[in-house]
Amino acid sequence: MRALQAAILSAAFMWTSAQAAPLQYLTGSGDKAAPVVSLTWGLLVISIVVVAIIGLLLAAAIWRRPGEVWTPGGKTALKPHEGGLDWLWIGVGVSTVVLLFSVVWTVKVLADIQAPIQKPAATIEVTGRQWWWQVRYLTDNSARPFATANEIHIPVGIPVRLRLVGGDVIHSFWVPQLAGKMDAIPGQTNETWIEAATPGIYRGQCTEYCGVQHTHMSFLVVAQSPEDFRKWWDEQLTPAASPTGRAQLGQADFQKHCGNCHSVRGTQANGSFGPDLSHLMQRTTIAAGQLPNNAQSLTSWISNPQRMKPGTLMPVLPLSKVELADIHIYLSTLD
Repeated sequence: MRALQAAILSAAFMWTSAQAAPLQYLTGSGDKAAPVVSLTWGLLVISIVVVAIIGLLLAAAIWRRPGEVWTPGGKTALKPHEGGLDWLWIGVGVSTVVLLFSVVWTVKVLADIQAPIQKPAATIEVTGRQWWWQVRYLTDNSARPFATANEIHIPVGIPVRLRLVGGDVIHSFWVPQLAGKMDAIPGQTNETWIEAATPGIYRGQCTEYCGVQHTHMSFLVVAQSPEDFRKWWDEQLTPAASPTGRAQLGQADFQKHCGNCHSVRGTQANGSFGPDLSHLMQRTTIAAGQLPNNAQSLTSWISNPQRMKPGTLMPVLPLSKVELADIHIYLSTLD
């Protein structure tokens, strides 16, 4: 009973701690994550119970051992113990049943999450790059695909197919509350799927060391109602609004200094080396989740990205204070 109580208290403590963690796998959402979370907790509780039982048996064996005084050079006579093999048979038998149960449960969960029950609502191609995520929404309608970066929007309650590609080196895509890990390998396309049962924002992370800024290569999955998801998709297809005033000057400076790497739909900036910035101000973060998307962070990032994220492939541009201010004003209009 004490072992069982300890296991329950440990599980309750970990459950409470998991609720506050931004990146954890002890809770989940959706048909793909829920069976894995149940399996994780089940195996965790089994492991805790096994450790507790072994500890109690070891303590009991030490407690029952007759006290003996050891003297240097002394000898202790070995005494035969009866019933020892019975304990071995019991231990092996129970362990075999528990392990067999765990294997069957694991195989069943893997089979259940291999493919979604219903047809995916969308196909999204996610390309891992040093050190950000390119996200392309694919469709048979040639007028409706588009690209964004570092934030993946999905409809609630409907599975979404993901095609994972490595743009330069091997990366690993992981959203622990929605799905397990899968590598993004150059020259190879790996497919998986995710689903969120409840609206919210779920954090993901690259989990394959891919260079100096591997730690700062995160992303967000935004789960929203199917209606909001369709509305968001339609908004992403709209070109950037025509700027006026200083924003117009900023657009010219942006196209001159940044347009070879970044793109903004409806403008002459059509670079593909860096993230698409068509609707930049709708994103929660910049620099692949490292900085909040606000005026201060955006200005600091444009002026000196190497100071904010050392090793990033974005160079420090020779911008004057006026050009920097104008570009910031222009980017602030990309909503």
